[in-house]
Formats: sequence, C-alpha cells, structure tokens
Amino acid sequence: MSDLRETRIAKAASLQKVGREPYAIGFKPTSTAAQLQLEHKDLPNGQEREVNVCLAGRVLARRVMGKLAFFTLSDESGSIQLFLDKATLQQFSLDGEEPGAFKQITDFVDTGDWLGVQGVLRRTDRGELSIKVHSWTMLSKSLKPLPDKWHGLSDIEKRYRQRYLDLIVNPDSRKTFKKRAFAISAIRRWLDDRGFLEIETPVLQAEAGGAEARPFITHHNTFDVPLYLRIATELHLKRLVVGGFERVYELGRIFRNEGVSTRHNPEFTSVEIYQAFADYNQMMDLTEQLLSSICLEVCGSTKISYQETELDLTPPWRRETMHDLVLEATGLDFDNFGNDREKASSAMLEAGLEVPDEANSVGRLMNEVFEQSVESKLIQPTFVIDYPIEISPLARKHRIKEGMVERFELFIAGRETANAFSELIDPVDQRERLLEQQNRKNDGDLEAHSIDEDFLNALEVGMPPTGGLGIGIDRLVMLLTDSPSIRDVIAFPLLRPEAGSQ
Repeated sequence: MSDLRETRIAKAASLQKVGREPYAIGFKPTSTAAQLQLEHKDLPNGQEREVNVCLAGRVLARRVMGKLAFFTLSDESGSIQLFLDKATLQQFSLDGEEPGAFKQITDFVDTGDWLGVQGVLRRTDRGELSIKVHSWTMLSKSLKPLPDKWHGLSDIEKRYRQRYLDLIVNPDSRKTFKKRAFAISAIRRWLDDRGFLEIETPVLQAEAGGAEARPFITHHNTFDVPLYLRIATELHLKRLVVGGFERVYELGRIFRNEGVSTRHNPEFTSVEIYQAFADYNQMMDLTEQLLSSICLEVCGSTKISYQETELDLTPPWRRETMHDLVLEATGLDFDNFGNDREKASSAMLEAGLEVPDEANSVGRLMNEVFEQSVESKLIQPTFVIDYPIEISPLARKHRIKEGMVERFELFIAGRETANAFSELIDPVDQRERLLEQQNRKNDGDLEAHSIDEDFLNALEVGMPPTGGLGIGIDRLVMLLTDSPSIRDVIAFPLLRPEAGSQ
C-alpha cells in the first residue's frame, strides 16, 4: 500500500511539472451523468452528437487500448463512460505536442481520481453512451486505491468505519442514505402542513429525563457543573405546550449510554410530536396516517418487502392490549394475579419463562412476558396498547383500567418503532411517580429518572390535555430501505476503536 501511495504522489508531482494542478480550486459541470443518460437515450449506436457537455466525477474504472482508452466516470447521480481518443485529445491539447493530453491522462490518472471533462456525446458500436473527451482537468489526485470493484468492501465493519469507501463502491448504500434524507424531509413536510411547529430543545441538560435510559455525562467548565446529553426531547417539548404552543415537534439526535446491537446505537435520531387536546387514540390515528404517507412517498407503495417478509402499512393497523397479546401467546392471564408478584412469577416459571429479580411488580412481570414471548412475533404493524403504570412514569392513568396507563407502542417487523401516551398532566401524580423513579435511581438503577423540578413547576402552571408520540427514525428507515442493521442507515455509527488507536 505504501509503494502505491508513493507512486501516486509521484504522479501528482509529474502533473505539476507538465502544468496540470493535481488539486484544482474549482470546476463548473453543466450536466450530470443521469441527465445525459436520460436526455440522449435516443442516440443511435456508432453516432456522435455535437452537444458540448462538461462533467465532473470520480474515475471508477479504466481500460487503455493503444490509442484509445475507456474510463468510467461516476458522479452523485450515476456513471457514464469516457471515450478517450489520442487523435482527438491531441487536436484539442493546449500544447499540441508530446507529452500530450492522451499520454498524460493514461499515465497519470488512476482509479479514484476526481476528473473534470469537456467534450461531445458518442454512443459506441456496443451501445454505451459516452463522452468523447476534448479536454480534461485533474480535480483531485487520489493517493490510495479504491477497493476492488468486483469484490467491493467484503469487511462489513470496514464499511461502517470507512463509510466514504462504502459510498464510493456501493451504489445501494448511497440509495439508502438518499432515502433516509427523503424520509426525514417528508416527515417534516407532513407535520408542517398540518400546523405542527418544530422548535429546538437543549442537547445539554441539567437533568436528563423523558425516558428510562442511562445518559452520557459531561462537564461545563465555566459554570463548573455536570451536564447530561439528552436522552429524550419530551420534557422540554411539554414545557412548550405549557407555554401555549398547541402542536410542536422536534426531529433530532438523542444520546443514550447503552449497548450496541443491530437495533441500537448510542447516538440515534427520533421525532417527538405533541398535540394539545388529543389523547393516545388520536395519536394512533396520526401515527398511521404519518407513517403510511411517508412509506408511500419514499417507496411508492404502502406494501413493502423487509428481509424477505411482505409488510402492509396500509391503514388501519391492528390494535391489541398488552394483556390480551400475552394471554394469546402464553395462556397467562395477568388479571388473575392481582398484586401478587409471587403468584405471577410462579406461573411464568411454569410456562418456561425467565423471571428477572428487578421485575419487582406484577406489571413489570407482564411486560417481561410480553418482551420474551410476544414482541418478536409482531410482524405486521400492530399497536400494543395499555401498559402497566410501573413502566410508564410520564403517561396518564387509564380512564378505566386500574394499574394501567394510556400508552401504546407500535411494533413492525418484531421491533418497537413508535411510543406514545395520553400525557400525564396532573402535577401531584407526576411528582409522586418521579419520586418513585428517584428512589429507584438512589438504589442504583442507572436508567431511572431524576426529579426535574423545573418541569414539575411547568406542570403546576398548567398543561392542557395532550397526546405525545415518539418515532425512531433509524428503525423506520431500516424498514423503508430493507436494511437488516441500524448501522446500515446511520452514516457514521459508533464503533469500538480499532486496536492500537488512541
């Protein structure tokens, strides 16, 4: 590798000697590869079209055949062939004598280099639309070779660690991130069109709340205080509702100091949406409409294939209580256990299920059964509604069911994609629940909430009835792009440092 690098450095020096700067200041392309392919698809084989074009891109392949050479030039839109003829380049060469432009381009240009070309269009006898090059400009000399075009990046971790190489050699990867960008734009547009206002909230917070998660801790030197990277945008968006904004949202980065898996990355993107005078039923309707619309806009249909499984996102979606899904999957009827944890845990053990020590209530045990026996089987879009109060400290108590809250989670392809509540707006009830969370934190639960006194003060000022919704953008994009891992849809996922690195 070092010998190849030294050879390319020498070629850059040789370019300078013949008056060609290896690192240009700028260039003005007039077309893209995709535009040319579309606009001139009628050009017959073996014919030229005297249309002057100017294109910039990266050289992905090159073949030199005596007095002819064929390069493949790739820009963001696609690729096109360069037809390099020694006589033509000599005719348009500035110096008019050897070493001419043809020898320079064949001797000094490698795969990976950025090139600007000007010329006319020609379709080869084999039907390949090409630019018959009159002149060329080196835009940036690549000092390292690209991965082999036939094998690409076979090392999956290297794809994530050196995403720039993945994007160069893997068109599907570029398509994934384009779809991600389109989906995010579509979400914002959908919400904006319905009167929702996006307002940014702090990333650095004195108290990290709004979710059960372990935060990242940092320090502000001037104030000499510890700060946390946000684990949710919920509590600040609710403050905005208290302040009079009736429809607010924020789409942005969230940080949780947790493990890494195909579904988890410590830095991820979510959108949280709050609508005054709504409850979790209306937020289910909103979720169906929003996600089915985004799927239709990004994928062209509400029926998509994910990892060889057909998914139908056409509303309406199935709605079932957690209790009924657990009963259906395991035969365990948690209504029969009351508050008797021992009775519930014995029934779980008899059913062959694990009973974690930290699941210290019947409600937490029911959630454990759901996670162990139900969650992975929810393939088609399913709203799981009515959760135990113990695991939902920010949700309103159910208007009918004792010990439950008005909460739903949306599951698609066996994983959680959205989470929503009828928001808890009673400041006395909220304080009691946060105190319980604080006690858990004091006992060593690193994911439990702290008490946010300013948030409680905002609730005491008065918050209207509100529905709240959070959607994981990365998991949604995984569905829309048929990506098996969250790392496939995050351009630069967090990875363990390589051995020997600082």
